[in-house]
Amino acid sequence: MEISLLLEQSDTDQMEELTIYGHYGASHSEYKACSAISFSIYCRNIVWVWYLNTQKLDITTFERTFQRTNVSCQLQTVPEPSTGVRVSEGDQYVLKVMNTVDSQNPALVELQTLVMALLLQRGLPSQTALPNISGHLVSQEYIDCGFGRQKYLVRLLTFLPGTTIAKVPCSTQILYEVGKMAAKMDLVLQEMEHPQLHLLNREMFIWNLSNVPLLESYLSVMDGDPMQEVVTAVIQQYKACVQPKLSCCRKSLNHGDFNDHNILLQPDGSAGYQISGILDFADMSFGYYVYELAISIMYMMIENPTPLDVGGVVLAGWETVIPLNQAERDCLYLLVLSRFCQSLVLARHAVVQQPENEEYLMITAKTGVRHLCQLWELGKEAVERRWFQIAAQYRPGGDPVVPTEPKEVQQ
Repeated sequence: MEISLLLEQSDTDQMEELTIYGHYGASHSEYKACSAISFSIYCRNIVWVWYLNTQKLDITTFERTFQRTNVSCQLQTVPEPSTGVRVSEGDQYVLKVMNTVDSQNPALVELQTLVMALLLQRGLPSQTALPNISGHLVSQEYIDCGFGRQKYLVRLLTFLPGTTIAKVPCSTQILYEVGKMAAKMDLVLQEMEHPQLHLLNREMFIWNLSNVPLLESYLSVMDGDPMQEVVTAVIQQYKACVQPKLSCCRKSLNHGDFNDHNILLQPDGSAGYQISGILDFADMSFGYYVYELAISIMYMMIENPTPLDVGGVVLAGWETVIPLNQAERDCLYLLVLSRFCQSLVLARHAVVQQPENEEYLMITAKTGVRHLCQLWELGKEAVERRWFQIAAQYRPGGDPVVPTEPKEVQQ
């Protein structure tokens, strides 16, 4: 059996992980020829990479932990996360080694792993972890990556086929399915039971939409930028118009990062696509149903040619599963804007910490800032009118009455 490894990119400021993919025949020299930007962005991972390549995270560690033999560990970087671990018998796996920060919280990683298993049990396309020889889904390995021996959490996950939405022209059919899948996922997440489920409250987690006011302490990174005024106004509107209504919104456990790189698609055989995978539960936390919807809309807008119409189609799919109440409808517009603000401000903050990586860190924010400006200039009434009109074109629980591509909104 031949197996190769994938390390998951971290969303934390430390960025201690490098996304790498194994391929048959990847040689030592081929690995050294990987893109310079990977090394510049993840310079702290160079030792980790060579550590793997020189087999210090040796094959015996993998064989001992997961009881798989005749393993080879040749590595090569590739530009997009659409592959995983390949095994000569036809099985495919992803070996995920958490960074040192996430590895300090094994209970949280265990919860994420159990949630993935629950989703799969309920028929949603999620990865699942394979037990090690001790029967555990998460292993702790002490490894020296050049900074002394440290503890890392390791999971062996099943591989999900498909292409990320970011790499597929995004039709209304895909947007509709994203909305429907996001709602189905959140309904299943409400079934989760665990004695340490309270760890997902994550009250100070900066990416939770409940914590939009915390962005105020980061606003200095935008000094001199005209967008600072817009972001400040959105935060004030959030505090005045969203926070008072949250008591009327329905609480839920959220995936929290349902974006175009965390959703996989496969052709469905009828010129359309079906969702074949849901990835990355690292941002999961308690919030409200409408948070998940707002996050999904925001990320689906990023590369869409008609971004202002995205919200209506995603909303239509969502409401086939969870119709919004009035408070949730009233909050939706500002929550979408709030997520754009989180993306922009936190990206700028990361650039201050790592100025040499500005181009990479601002990828989403550069596009998002245009959408944020356009949504803000149009205003809540005009945007909501468009979204709700588009959603109304869809039959309850069914397909669009007239399944046409959305048209540009006239400003």
